[in-house]
Amino acid sequence: MSGLKSMTDVAYDVLSTNKSSLVFGKLWTQVSEITGANMSKMAQFYTNLTLDNRFVSLEENKWDLRERHKYAESHIDFSEIEVDDDDIDEEENENGEENEESSEEDDDYSKESEEDEY
Repeated sequence: MSGLKSMTDVAYDVLSTNKSSLVFGKLWTQVSEITGANMSKMAQFYTNLTLDNRFVSLEENKWDLRERHKYAESHIDFSEIEVDDDDIDEEENENGEENEESSEEDDDYSKESEEDEY
């Protein structure tokens, strides 16, 4: 193995040393200074953090080690999210109306095309 650490491994070390959560920007700055990564790697680093179970995203774009937080602090209970069925019905109706209109336009176009052929 080359001995080079991944950016998430470096982030783990940084957060372990820091002993508390860090705002993403500050975490990125420290990780990029250590690894030499440029700005083009920031989005991939963010994605990797979200996929790595060692990390937890907290309020105000702060990141920390999951092991320092209780399950209730770091878990989003989706069962408490309310969905307004009226909004869904409205979206479906809007999409349906648009589809009907576009199909009518397609029918008009195909009729014109048939007339042009003769």
